[in-house]
Amino acid sequence: MSKTKVLIVTQEMEPYTALTEISNIARQLPQHVQSKGMEIRLLMPKYGTINERRHKLHEVVRLSGMNIIVNEDDFPLIIKVASVVGARMQVYFLDNEDFFKRKFIFEDAEDKPFEDNDERMIFFCKGVLETVKKFGWAPDIIHCHGWMTSLIPLYTKTAYKSEPLFQDSKVVYSVYNQNYENAFGDDFIEKASINNLRPDDLAAYVNEANITLHKGAIAFSDAVIQGHSELTENALQALETVGEKPILDFQSEEEYLNKYIEFYKSLLETEKEAEEETAV
Repeated sequence: MSKTKVLIVTQEMEPYTALTEISNIARQLPQHVQSKGMEIRLLMPKYGTINERRHKLHEVVRLSGMNIIVNEDDFPLIIKVASVVGARMQVYFLDNEDFFKRKFIFEDAEDKPFEDNDERMIFFCKGVLETVKKFGWAPDIIHCHGWMTSLIPLYTKTAYKSEPLFQDSKVVYSVYNQNYENAFGDDFIEKASINNLRPDDLAAYVNEANITLHKGAIAFSDAVIQGHSELTENALQALETVGEKPILDFQSEEEYLNKYIEFYKSLLETEKEAEEETAV
């Protein structure tokens, strides 16, 4: 029997960043998943704050060389990889000089969100799926951590729905507090409409005139996890839209690793049961 394949996509991870609790979760979770006999792939942005020499990053030439179109412009995608010290796992970094080669991560020296955070997110989310295609590796679970990953549920279920690698993937979205959607421009929906998607396809990402990344991501996910103990009002409102989808409430630091594994297994078992009923 083949191993369960888990794709973990995160906007941050220790020891490369230490922004929020996501960094710690993204460091511990894949190692735990792997220890339970599952295969993992771990992808994150390669911010300019990450010291390539110290962390021994190197380019993966066979994966690099793609161009990602964002707002009708082409941006080269460079893939780098590093081994995590003290763990038998690797991290793949998505790099581009225009979007990530800067001294700060999401805000400038005056603590103002970068004006192109929306385009950086679009580039990253599309780049993740294109990179997995290059892997030729079909994930059973795609677990997204952080607002930078919030378009992956949409793209997986729409723009990439005919891609065989993703047709059986279960997308899990973890809801946290950090968000920069209030700084997004009016043209975000149009920019994010990749691969012949229409703005109507992104309707879930809009609430009246406001962008709602959590709500949109939840709409296209198969399951949801509350990743933070206390959520903002916007995040809580987004959780109210989960409906009948499986949801895992916030878990303590002592319990979340095992609870996440159980949650993954329950999603896959439900899918298997549904297939068996269809076959009958």
